[in-house]
Amino acid sequence: MHKKVKEFKDYREKMNDKILDSDNKVIKRIFNLDTNAFKEGHLPVKTKELLGLVASAVLRCDDCVQYHLEAAMKNGVTKEEMMETMSIANLIGGTIMIPHLRRAVEYWEALEESI
Repeated sequence: MHKKVKEFKDYREKMNDKILDSDNKVIKRIFNLDTNAFKEGHLPVKTKELLGLVASAVLRCDDCVQYHLEAAMKNGVTKEEMMETMSIANLIGGTIMIPHLRRAVEYWEALEESI
């Protein structure tokens, strides 16, 4: 597994465990809502992950972008689909997103190396 991917996954898991161990009902419900929102429904999971990717990119949340890139890849998204999705995010979010696009492409390549 690529170092960048491993570091992100390990950090996310460690911190999520700490957060959930706080036993805060509101936080647990928010985490649960997030999990359930991205399950198969009227929209396929692949579509939901691409929607999450656009929203995360427009909000400029690199952690969220990385999470959705990984989930998108696991759900069969191709590099071309990812780039088209990010082009829509850049259209909506503007040129301020270009550095986030760079990091997204870099992380996608790390994910590809981890396959």
